[in-house]
Amino acid sequence: MAPRPKLTLYIDTVSPFAYIAYHVLRNDPVFKECEITYIPVFLGGIMKACNNVPPISIKNKDAWINVERKRWARLFNVPMADEAPEGFPHLTLTIMRALCALIILHPGDEGQDVLAKALEALCRAYWVDKRKTFERDVLVEVLAETFGGEEAEKVMATAGQEGKALLAKNSEQAVTEGAFGLPYFVATNSQGETDRFWGVDHMGLLTMHLGLKKPATGGWRALL
Repeated sequence: MAPRPKLTLYIDTVSPFAYIAYHVLRNDPVFKECEITYIPVFLGGIMKACNNVPPISIKNKDAWINVERKRWARLFNVPMADEAPEGFPHLTLTIMRALCALIILHPGDEGQDVLAKALEALCRAYWVDKRKTFERDVLVEVLAETFGGEEAEKVMATAGQEGKALLAKNSEQAVTEGAFGLPYFVATNSQGETDRFWGVDHMGLLTMHLGLKKPATGGWRALL
C-alpha cells in the first residue's frame, strides 16, 4: 500500500492567504487523504531574513491584497470580513509563540489537533470578528474560550521562553525550505517526491503534485 501524501503548511495568523489555505486544507475533502502538519511561524521574521518587504507597503499592492483576499475567500467559502482589521497588519509574535507553546504542551498528533483548533479560533477572531488578538488580554480570552482558563494560563507561561525558541526554530526552518512569504507548502507525494509551493493560487499545482483529484467547482475552477 502506497504511503499517504504528506503536506506541511507554514502559517502566521496575520496572513489572510495563510488563513484561507489553512481553512481549505482543514475542511476541503480534496485533502482528506493527506497527512497534514501545521507549523506556526513569524511572517515578519521570514520576510526580514529574505530581504522581502511587506506587500502593504508597496504602492497599489496594498489595495490589491484586499481585493484578492476577499476574492479567494469567496471562491472557497472561507469566512472573512469585508473590511480588514483596523491597523492591519499587526505584530503577531505573542500569538505565534502561544501557538508554539500549545505544540510543546501537547506533543505528537495531539499537538496538531490542538493547534488546528487554536488556529481556527484565532483566525476567525481576527479575520471574521476583527478582535484584537495581537493584544495579550484578547489572545488569552480567545484561548480561554477555546481550551479553558487554566490551559490558557499554561500556554502563556510556556510561550515566553520555550514558545519563543520554537517559533524562531520554525521560522528558520521555513526559510531553509525556501519560504519568503505565506502560505508556504512543502508537499511529498506517495512516490516520495517532495516539492514546494507558495500562495493560495498555486494550490492547483499542489494537488497535481500530490496526485489528488480536485473538483471542477467552486474555487478549484480558478486554479490550474
